[in-house]
Amino acid sequence: MRVTIERDAMLSALAHVQSVVERRNTIPILSNVLLQARGDALRLVATDLELEVVEDAAAMVEADGAATAPAHLLHDIVRKLPEGSQLKIDEPEAGRVVVTSGRSRFMLSSLPPEDFPELAAVEPTNTFTIAPEDLRFLIDRTRFAISTEETRYYLNGIYFHTSETDHGVMLRAVATDGHRLARAEVEAPEGAAGMPGIIVPRKAVAELMRLFDAATDDIEVALSENTIRFSIDGVVLTSKLIDGRFPDYERVIPVNNDKKLEVDTKLFAQAVDRVSIVSSDKGRAVKLTIAPETLLLSVNNPEAGSAEEELAASFSGGDMEIGFNARYLLDIIGQFSGDATEFLLSDAGSPTIIRDEAEERVLYVLMPMRV
Repeated sequence: MRVTIERDAMLSALAHVQSVVERRNTIPILSNVLLQARGDALRLVATDLELEVVEDAAAMVEADGAATAPAHLLHDIVRKLPEGSQLKIDEPEAGRVVVTSGRSRFMLSSLPPEDFPELAAVEPTNTFTIAPEDLRFLIDRTRFAISTEETRYYLNGIYFHTSETDHGVMLRAVATDGHRLARAEVEAPEGAAGMPGIIVPRKAVAELMRLFDAATDDIEVALSENTIRFSIDGVVLTSKLIDGRFPDYERVIPVNNDKKLEVDTKLFAQAVDRVSIVSSDKGRAVKLTIAPETLLLSVNNPEAGSAEEELAASFSGGDMEIGFNARYLLDIIGQFSGDATEFLLSDAGSPTIIRDEAEERVLYVLMPMRV
């Protein structure tokens, strides 16, 4: 293999693929990136056996071939080369890859490319295209609620499915960690109707977010029984799906919460942030004392002190008190773009619906805390 490529093109491709590679691997080949020179492109492939990223970069190929090189080391080398420089990659002998640029020369250890694993290609059962802004909207509004509890592995991702609503068929994204639930929806793209419900793992979601910045064209999505493939402007990300059953989240969304509280989004977020300064790191509980025209936020921490702040509000019920985790509140309010936040409450021990008045496509459910 012998290939010449612009430093910037190589760096861009490496940045996309090397992030999949774990820093520590028990299988040495998984620490490497596969380099395949063919035609007028250099293909880079990285995988952790659950997720695979492939990208082609324009290059001048003098000799076809394939090799592997340590992914993070190669990325660091290319990143520190001068902007606009050219670099040459060749394999003078088995087990060695040489990177040359100007007066710099690096010899890296290599592992046999035939040992590099590939995610098995499976014929897709559903294919559709979706605008990058729609997919980003679904992920942005829900990913913070993904559970990190490994024992409940079926919650370690975002659940995507289609649903018949009054507004037509919608593509929904749902995430929950048992304490809060986030649901967002957009109009289902052509071809998505009837797709099975799937759970996309947390790591795949994070890699998708890295690719959105450069996305300009519609994203191609291909689903099979166990995998999902995203094609984004020349980058192909393939991920195994979580093999588990997502809980019936509709049962968690209350339907009889008839007490409506409205507050200014920005003022409420700032007040929660201030009073929670004195809350304990473990509990992070903030109490909401609600009256028809006022909302009092208070925190009482025997070890640190207490804090309270009063806001103007509109409440359709009688006086009530309810507690929430301050961090969970801020995570939800941080997704809002409108001026007003709407709480639909029942009582101090029941789940509460939280909505952004300016965005009907998103709904959040938050479990209360004892305060």
